[in-house]
Amino acid sequence: MKDSIFTKIINRELPAEIIYEDEQNIAILSINPHHNGHSLVISKVQVDEFQDLSEQDFLSTMSLVRKLAKVIKRVFKPARIGLVIEGFAVPHVHIHLIPINQPSDLDHTNAGSATMEQLSVVGQKIRDDIARNGL
Repeated sequence: MKDSIFTKIINRELPAEIIYEDEQNIAILSINPHHNGHSLVISKVQVDEFQDLSEQDFLSTMSLVRKLAKVIKRVFKPARIGLVIEGFAVPHVHIHLIPINQPSDLDHTNAGSATMEQLSVVGQKIRDDIARNGL
C-alpha cells in the first residue's frame, strides 16, 4: 500500500496543523472543518478500516479521541462532540471529532474550508488548553 496523505503528514512530508502527537497517534485540525475545533485523530498504523487495527492500537486511538473531545468541548463549548469514522476520502484510520450543536452539523456537505493561518489560531487555542489543563 502506498503512503496515504496522513502517513505523509506523520512523516512531515506534508503540512498540517498538529494539535497533539504521541507514539501511536497524531491529532490534526481538519482543513475542511464543520466548526472550529473539528479535528482528526489518526492512528500512525496505516490500515484502511478501524476494525483492522490491533486491539492495542484501537484502544490507544479511542483513548486519545476521548481525551481530545474533552479539550475541544472545554475550548469551544459546543452542545456535543460528534464522532465520524467513515474513511472513504483517505484509506487510513482516522476519526473526526466535530463540535456540534445539532445532528445536521455532522453533514459533510456543510463543511467549509480554512486557511493554514486560521487553523493555526484554532490549533494554538487547543494546545494552550492542553498545556494549562492537561489532556
